Amino acid sequence: MESIAYTTAIPILGYLLDLLSGDPRWFPHPVRGFGYLIARGERWLNRGKHRIVTGAFLTLVLVPGTWLLFSIAGSVLYQLSPVIAGIWSVVFFWLGLANQSLISESRAVIDALEKQGIEAGRKQLSYIVGRETNELSPSQIRTAVLETMSENLSDGVVAPLFWYTIGGIPLMFAYKMVNTLDSMIGYKSERYRLFGRFAARLDDIANYLPARLTAFIMAMVSFSFRGLQYAVRYGRRHSSPNAGWPEATLAGILDCRFGGPNRYHGQWVDKPYIGENSQEITNNDFSRAKTINHRVTAAVVLGVILAGII
Repeated sequence: MESIAYTTAIPILGYLLDLLSGDPRWFPHPVRGFGYLIARGERWLNRGKHRIVTGAFLTLVLVPGTWLLFSIAGSVLYQLSPVIAGIWSVVFFWLGLANQSLISESRAVIDALEKQGIEAGRKQLSYIVGRETNELSPSQIRTAVLETMSENLSDGVVAPLFWYTIGGIPLMFAYKMVNTLDSMIGYKSERYRLFGRFAARLDDIANYLPARLTAFIMAMVSFSFRGLQYAVRYGRRHSSPNAGWPEATLAGILDCRFGGPNRYHGQWVDKPYIGENSQEITNNDFSRAKTINHRVTAAVVLGVILAGII
């Protein structure tokens, strides 16, 4: 009974903390520490003739090292006091879940666009996407927000919870390290093309099942058969083997179209379209996407709880 209560309380309390507060900027988030370690490692190792090897070395040090650190910390704390270990697990479950911060950052773009004008919307969007934003129209800004919400629903919510279900807090944060590595060095630019290749491939593997699970749950909580159809039809059109699945599902749910050409780092990238209807994206679409994110998060947290009980 104590074990069931323990495994049930952690996801419930962690989920409620995320729902109520997101990721407050004043709180020391471990991902910032991950970013510091990756940046230091990249400066030391991203040089010479064997960048694939040195990049793989950095990844193979940081990812298992993260798992080991969290495993030891959890074990030591549990030996000291199950209650302290439980509080520690709740805090890190909360920090590993990024739904509310994702919604807040997306809403900040919409609010800036509506209240301060297109230039403010473009600037706010530039904080959360990789594409150039200085020529985007209001509809394109909203489209970019929805694409980011759907993609990061997988990366920031479903995938961490998926790996938590399999291996608890240690595996959840080992995944977060993989995802942070990919976001920092997993680019195809000249600087990172070789050095970040191993990290990018590992991120593709880590997100393969969660991305498809995200698409399925999105369609289910929206009661949208078209969402499933779009996932199957367009999910593979994205340059990423995973990001296209939740994006295509959301395009199907909203009956809209994502993708298309965009400028990245000074170069036009002719990305294929995902979806069929080229209708203008509105604030109502953002509200629907926000509802979907909340429903998916709640559904997956419930799945984590049931998995812990069974």
